[in-house]
Amino acid sequence: MTIKPKVQRFRIRRPGDENTVSGPLPQTASETPKTSLQVQLDAIAQEGLTARQLRLARRVAQKQGLIVGSDYDAVRQLRLAGVDPFKRQTVLELVQPKGKPEERLQLPETIARPESLPQAKAIQRANKNASEIIRIQRDIARRRRRKLALLVTRLAIFIMLPTFLAGYYYYAVATPMYATNSEIVIQQAQPQQGATGFSNMFQGTSMATQQDSIAVQSYLASREAMLRLDADHGFIAHFSDPAIDTIQRLPPDATNEDAFKVFKRHVSISYDPTEGLIRMEVIAATPEKAYEFSEALIGYAEEQVDQLTSRLRTDQMSGARESYEAAERRRAEALATWLAIQQEVQQIDPVSESASRLGQIATLESERQRLELVLQSRLNVDRPSAVQVQTLRDQIANINGLINDLRADLIGDETSPGSMAARNTELLTAEENYTFQTIMVQQALTQMETAQIEANRQVRYLSQSVRPVLPDDASYPRAFENTLLAFFILSGIYLMISLTASILREQVSS
Repeated sequence: MTIKPKVQRFRIRRPGDENTVSGPLPQTASETPKTSLQVQLDAIAQEGLTARQLRLARRVAQKQGLIVGSDYDAVRQLRLAGVDPFKRQTVLELVQPKGKPEERLQLPETIARPESLPQAKAIQRANKNASEIIRIQRDIARRRRRKLALLVTRLAIFIMLPTFLAGYYYYAVATPMYATNSEIVIQQAQPQQGATGFSNMFQGTSMATQQDSIAVQSYLASREAMLRLDADHGFIAHFSDPAIDTIQRLPPDATNEDAFKVFKRHVSISYDPTEGLIRMEVIAATPEKAYEFSEALIGYAEEQVDQLTSRLRTDQMSGARESYEAAERRRAEALATWLAIQQEVQQIDPVSESASRLGQIATLESERQRLELVLQSRLNVDRPSAVQVQTLRDQIANINGLINDLRADLIGDETSPGSMAARNTELLTAEENYTFQTIMVQQALTQMETAQIEANRQVRYLSQSVRPVLPDDASYPRAFENTLLAFFILSGIYLMISLTASILREQVSS
């Protein structure tokens, strides 16, 4: 009796290909082993396996110790051996430690060679591998749980617990603090109408008073302002009150340095150069003290603004005033000299006096000319009267003498050095000196008025755009914001330390 050979034919269905048929294919009676082998290879080729799947099948076949002629033959022999080369477990079996390779596991009905392991031994080895994998997975899970528990413990100790303590302090322990806010601006006096020039370019802007604003800000944030506030309103005594919690309270034996640290925390002063505003926030344990401290600091700022320009204004006015007073003294001296000369020469107006003398001389000369004409007419007769001629000649001689005396008195000569011309020159010089000193006094007065205007322009005054108001509700502490901020800070510190420790461990291990 002849038994016809039968060969099982397998086809692997790819994902998504529902029409592909897998499993052994029936063999007809007329097919020979060679023909059936070719048919099987053609059937595998028609399955549309990818190049990656074929390479994977060849590697699995080599791992199983099979001798294959092609990638399709590798798939065929693996299927005959009961091994699916495309299962994940089969792929994982490719990665095995070095050493003696383990025997491949085959199904009982597909054992083709006598050297294959028995089915019981293969099942035992598979169970052992599965139990080892399960043990490794459990160990990995156990270590992960342990690391997670350690992480949660560290987070609880280094982040959650400090955050809870901070929140407890802000919500239950911290003393409520009241804040008053105010805004002040330093302004400059406006220039006179019609004033021009580069110096007036920045008038009325924040640039004109920027240095003064910065100086006032520095003063209000200085130790001098703190000491003055303590002397006037008891700043240190207020923050040493036992009603304030320990963290915010000053110790009884606090130094000025400790008090200044508290002052910087509770008095916030900022300057906005774009708007020229000085913003101030004063914090105290009671609303009354917060308002009182704010008003006191604003008063100190006003005094500081007045002191900034007082010296400049004083210097400008003192120089102009001294110049005016010196000009007044010189004018008074010139007037006294002129009056003394007038009293000495007994003459008030030298011009009119000289004109009067010149008029007299002109009148006498006219009279002399008339008498000379009369004398000439008397001498032209045949028998002139000697008495008339002599009388006329005596009158002419008297007029000449009088004219000479007037001229000598007017212009002077060797016998009379104190002439009217010299006296007139002294009087005119004294008058011109007085006039000049009068002009200098007027100029000094104008200069003093200009200095007064300039000094008024240098005046700075403080204006309160926002006045402090007595608060009716506590502004600090901001419990939620501060607690959240503490959480973020602690988280950042923990993250930084963890990263640093990880980097150091990696460097040491490498």
